[in-house]
Amino acid sequence: MKKSQFVSLVAVFASFNIVLDSLMGVPELSSGVWFSWIFISEPITGIVLGPYAGFLSTLIGVMIGHCIYFQGPYEFLFTLGAPIGAMVSGFLFRKEWKAVLTYFTALLTMYFITPVSWQLLLWGMWDTYLAYAALIFVILLIAKSGSWKPESKGLRGTVALCTFIGLEADVLFRIFVFIPCQTYRLLYNFGVIELQSIWVAGAAETPIKVAMSILVMAIVGPPLIKVLRKTHLI
Repeated sequence: MKKSQFVSLVAVFASFNIVLDSLMGVPELSSGVWFSWIFISEPITGIVLGPYAGFLSTLIGVMIGHCIYFQGPYEFLFTLGAPIGAMVSGFLFRKEWKAVLTYFTALLTMYFITPVSWQLLLWGMWDTYLAYAALIFVILLIAKSGSWKPESKGLRGTVALCTFIGLEADVLFRIFVFIPCQTYRLLYNFGVIELQSIWVAGAAETPIKVAMSILVMAIVGPPLIKVLRKTHLI
């Protein structure tokens, strides 16, 4: 594949991310992590472009998208989770799991050693715990020869798992910035009572958005990947 073609593909996905990040999300699900539709596009960006180009394309998308659909200056910090999520999806799709395992383990550890986290509901991050378990499952699949080939009949399941774990990596980054980095107090002046309310709402609404993305990617992802492979664009 020529460099010019790859650059064009990165630009196309960046534009796609800009469009989705510029659109307001579902008002009824406004308490979750994402306020736009970026959660739909970030996993497939990383899966198709790879971890590094996927990171760059998503970063461009959310930086420009947040300028169009302005959600406050602090959101530019939290939305860095989106390119990280794309990167994680890209790593896993290419069987590169060590950095992903280190990332999840380190950020979860930092969350649990932060004193204020002891006053938050343990089950409030149930989807992130499930993603960590899914990551271990993926690592075992990768270790088993022949069970993690994108060209195999399990492509749909592969895309779904990479989408789920990538999005939860995004969620985990935002939690890291919010709790261990104490932006809940430094930027928003929230107390424990406010945090507990946010935790309950997020535990209910964020997984719904993740499920929506998994459904879309399971339907759209495999055919798109196959077409791009046949045309030698990836």
